[in-house]
Amino acid sequence: MIRVLIVDDSATMRALLMARLSGEADIEVIATAADPIEARVLMRALNPDVVTLDIEMPRMNGLDFLEKIMRLRPTPVIIVSDSTLEGAEATARALEIGAVDCYAKRDRAGRLLTNDGGRLAALIREAAQMSPSEGGPIRAAETAAAHLAGDAATRMIAIGSSTGGVEALQVLLGAFPADCPPTLIVQHINAGFAPAVARRLNDHCPATVQIAETDMPLKRGHVYFAPGGDRHLIVHGTERHFSKLRAGEPISGHRPSIDALFQSVASAAPGESVGILLTGMGADGAAGLLAMRRAGCRTIAQDEASSTVYGMPRAAVELGAAMMVLSLGRIAEQALARSNRA
Repeated sequence: MIRVLIVDDSATMRALLMARLSGEADIEVIATAADPIEARVLMRALNPDVVTLDIEMPRMNGLDFLEKIMRLRPTPVIIVSDSTLEGAEATARALEIGAVDCYAKRDRAGRLLTNDGGRLAALIREAAQMSPSEGGPIRAAETAAAHLAGDAATRMIAIGSSTGGVEALQVLLGAFPADCPPTLIVQHINAGFAPAVARRLNDHCPATVQIAETDMPLKRGHVYFAPGGDRHLIVHGTERHFSKLRAGEPISGHRPSIDALFQSVASAAPGESVGILLTGMGADGAAGLLAMRRAGCRTIAQDEASSTVYGMPRAAVELGAAMMVLSLGRIAEQALARSNRA
């Protein structure tokens, strides 16, 4: 049984979140709190497995409370927020601090979501698979040299990440040089939060991070972040490469799918690219990383110790897709190094 504490200043929202979890046989809402002060007392007394946390609350801001949780009582936290511009920016900051994932309670027009298709329950199950100490290694990981020389032989870098990925991406991209090879990212995240996450990464990384669009020429010094929603991010072209947003059914259970990105890179730039699979639940990206390896590309999976959830990287390792299994702090150096491909 997964024991959940709901923290939200709205009684209506607390009741709605409880209702969405009430039919889940493996999830129990053990308490609710109207503000962080009340939540702090309940956390000490009940030791919940997962906390859902609103950001805008009285007596203490949700971000300030999240920082205290991560520092004093590490617990998996899911941010429950609006996907409006202001809410998305705050959520992106929360993911950097150490929140596991985010859950949109309203759409961009401000309408309360009436049905989430089991999304909240799925996020809670993912979060519950973390141990309280698993958030630490990402923030404490040794960082690569900030000014590594880009590998002229590398045509592009493709990165896939999911649970815990925003925090990992900040560390990884922070170690990329300003003139890094063109880099494409699929991060499993609600589409409403993707632009804010891209902006936050751009603020902290030497290279330019932007939301990918169809027919964008891939340039050095640029990182292209999948916008989410109903399209896959892929690469097309031969001598010159471009990003493309392709409609289609979910692949490996996701849209956008990491497998779709990796497989397109294996086809468009075989032997000249690097694939990196970071922390996350499930197996999306494993088959695509194997396709990249078979195409002669360098392939890297994050190790278990530095992963928030060792799901996708484990699947890649078990499939034989990863040439290297590295701690987060070593990935940038190896991705950019001039090394022979196995």
